[in-house]
Amino acid sequence: MDRLAAQQDIDVIMAEMPAYSTEFEATFANHAPMVLVALDRIGGTARLEDFFASYRDYKGLLPVGPATAPLASGDLPALLGRRAREADLRRYFAAEVERFGWQQALAVHLPGFAPGTGASALHALMRTAYGILREDPQEIAIALAYWHWSYLALPPATGAAPVTADPAEVLARAFRIEALRGLPLHGLLWQNMAESGRCPDFVPVVDWLEIGPDTLARMAAASIALFAATQDFSALHAVTGCHWLRIVLPFCDAATQETMLRSFWQCIAALGGEMGFPALPSSADLVRWRRTEAPDWPAIFAAARLSEDEHDISVAFSASEEDRTYPDPLYRISVARRLGLIRDYRQ
Repeated sequence: MDRLAAQQDIDVIMAEMPAYSTEFEATFANHAPMVLVALDRIGGTARLEDFFASYRDYKGLLPVGPATAPLASGDLPALLGRRAREADLRRYFAAEVERFGWQQALAVHLPGFAPGTGASALHALMRTAYGILREDPQEIAIALAYWHWSYLALPPATGAAPVTADPAEVLARAFRIEALRGLPLHGLLWQNMAESGRCPDFVPVVDWLEIGPDTLARMAAASIALFAATQDFSALHAVTGCHWLRIVLPFCDAATQETMLRSFWQCIAALGGEMGFPALPSSADLVRWRRTEAPDWPAIFAAARLSEDEHDISVAFSASEEDRTYPDPLYRISVARRLGLIRDYRQ
């Protein structure tokens, strides 16, 4: 299939996505608008219609509810973090994107959303990133509305002195917080983030990390190490989340970038219980694992294209993009292991 035909195919199916709500039953995130783009980017254009039909029916995607009344800027604070009036918020942010242009609309609204980067368990960040990838004003407006109504308030930064520049050390310290070990576990990532956020001993975590020019690269390294060590669902979101941040951060001013980085890593630390408070791998483990023979990206993409699991497609695309930016064989090795292409290298 030539590039023009492929672009037409993805454009046709993406035109269907605004009809569906950004979440479905029990506040699960609708991944379709993002994963279809990822599937297309890894060579799965011919599968777009079949994948979406299967995903739509299996997940029970819901239509966007009816609009009720136009919103003014003064109405927005009362709707922040409230799963209501999705259609009205979409219309409001569509008008904002029309008024400012999508790039300036991001610059205007992301400072207010950055402290709540965990919105819908990072999936509002994901939809924003994929909207930027496609330079799609409609998707960006939908993403901003999504971020607003699913905003996740965790303890805010206070400006307290950081304790380390190493994101992995932040996780290690957070995973040693004894009070977190007694918390109940819920069925959704954002609920477990919120549960940790209500723990008084977790409150200082957001201030622990020193933010600098290399913070995102350090987060990416810690995330792939964590995923390599655990193959955990939450660690997968750390890997993909670093990719989404790398796309979104250039549209933020310096203060917003710092807030978003802090909020993102706070969310990953908040999932310690979900992950079982894992020990981070040693340097020796990482060196040994990097020697593992694993398929190249085209072979990994071929396997991911056949998967019905949206997270297989998402992590294959994001990890390959991260590998281009921060070359590390752990990206290929970890994704190949998730897809069952290699045996467990951790033995």
